[in-house]
Amino acid sequence: MSGSSFLRGHVLRELQMAVGAENVSIDTAETQEQAADWSWMSKYLQYRDLAVPAADFVVRPGTTADVQAVVRLASDYRIPVVPRGGGSGTQGGTFAPYGGIALDLTRLNTIVEIDEESLVVTTGAGIDGPTLEAALNEKGLTLAHYPGSYHLGATIGGFIAARGSGVVSTKYGKAEDQVLQVEAVVAPGTVVKTLNVPSHAAGSDLLQTFVGSEGTLGVITEASLRIDPLPAARGFLSFSFPDIFAGMDAGRRIMTARLRPAVIRLYDEADSKKLQDWVGTPFAGTLMVIMCDGDQELVDYEMRAITAQAEKAGGTSLGPDVGRIWWDGKYEPYAKGKLPQPPLLYGTFDTVARFHDLPAIYRAKKKAIEEQFADYGARYTAHLSHWYDWGAMIYDRFYVDEPPTDPAEAMALHDRLWDVGIREGISAGGVLNDHHGVGMKLGRFMRLQHGTGFELMRALKDAWDPDGIMNPGKLGFGPPRNSRW
Repeated sequence: MSGSSFLRGHVLRELQMAVGAENVSIDTAETQEQAADWSWMSKYLQYRDLAVPAADFVVRPGTTADVQAVVRLASDYRIPVVPRGGGSGTQGGTFAPYGGIALDLTRLNTIVEIDEESLVVTTGAGIDGPTLEAALNEKGLTLAHYPGSYHLGATIGGFIAARGSGVVSTKYGKAEDQVLQVEAVVAPGTVVKTLNVPSHAAGSDLLQTFVGSEGTLGVITEASLRIDPLPAARGFLSFSFPDIFAGMDAGRRIMTARLRPAVIRLYDEADSKKLQDWVGTPFAGTLMVIMCDGDQELVDYEMRAITAQAEKAGGTSLGPDVGRIWWDGKYEPYAKGKLPQPPLLYGTFDTVARFHDLPAIYRAKKKAIEEQFADYGARYTAHLSHWYDWGAMIYDRFYVDEPPTDPAEAMALHDRLWDVGIREGISAGGVLNDHHGVGMKLGRFMRLQHGTGFELMRALKDAWDPDGIMNPGKLGFGPPRNSRW
């Protein structure tokens, strides 16, 4: 618990005056709920009935003006502010190691405007993906952002703040490609709105500075995003390959030919078996599933062209059914509770790299995890799920079925596995993450990843948030400065 009893009471009353007493809580169950996310760390602490590092207050603002008032108050008292959307992150981004205010943004859920002429939607940052998508679908439109966390409460603000990605990102892009404008509150309580288009020659790009900042620079309260018409048709393909490396070559050929399937998923043998168990795809081996969408003529052309490229790389067609089964069942693991849970120890690296570096990264990480942690029976599985003109993302995981029973030892093993996997990936040319964000879990790798560039990032943080109250301890940034809390 942070702050003196008197000061806590004083701040509580000020928060209640700012946003309404009904929107402020100090209940321990609520502060724990706000601190929790989907990281193994959070799930393990809950499994062992241990406390997650939590804030002192939960505040639920309903407007940008409310957020502004809270940030002003927090700046006056130098109290940490930890923004939270749906809590579906996996990196400890909602942990509050220095106490403070958990800022629950889910009341910021109003759709401000659907501009059907420009294909732009403007909405509060706290709206969840399915709610926004349903409203768009009624007008024949789609945001086309379907992450694994889609049914876990993930919000638009969270998508943007962590550079989120969805299953159709290969065609429609990630959150940073879809967002056109944001409104945000920065310390000491200033409202900022970026330009209404992202492409311009009017100086530095404030929009992309907020994107991926995970609440460390300010609180995103509203966003305008590009939307698309619902596709008229979808077509499915699937291929087997002799090994994961032939599949990587097929993906490279497809993307460098500038074809644009909505989905390419390439599974190694271990992940393919897991997919078979979870979703029911009738094949276990090196598997690629593809979905193309749009006008029927475009879909037909892309499927022919993609088949030719896959076959050049040694692929064998498995027909459309495997891809269709995958598409229909893509959320089954989340809906049916098939996701890994403690006491199993697990972690997801999701390393992104150029095509040239992907094979070496896969080999190095698999070897390091399975050999260096052989005494623990560590397993490594991977698939490639987001593809670009220049490379792709390896969504790889480690598993330890029987971790140490002592919580401190289990946490230490978890961190050692991350240390080895991340360092191997960076050494082989990878970037530590594609779309899960950094949070608290990966902060210690930011200087290693960015080199001297990290000092520029920290200088920006210091300039925008001189007291360090905005989500402290995340993205490799330190604790609040000169805090009286």
